[in-house]
Amino acid sequence: MQCPKCRGTMRTYNRNGVQIEQCDNCRGVFLDYGELEHLAQMEARYAAPPPPPQPGYAAPPAPGYGAPAWGSSHHGHHKKKSWAHMIFST
Repeated sequence: MQCPKCRGTMRTYNRNGVQIEQCDNCRGVFLDYGELEHLAQMEARYAAPPPPPQPGYAAPPAPGYGAPAWGSSHHGHHKKKSWAHMIFST
């Protein structure tokens, strides 16, 4: 596969079930349809604080619990940087 930007060789990496294509030449990262959303969901689960304990209830929290909705404000909240920051930072 060739890079659509510089025509370099693309390599495919599998990261937690998400296939990421990266150019060996320009280092551009390309995702197929739905993969950005999958990465965003994984990031939200990673960054979400654990739910407060409830007496007498030991069921695990639902996936994505506590994650902000797209477009919501993050007033005063500082997230720790993650692996996704390395991929999408400029």
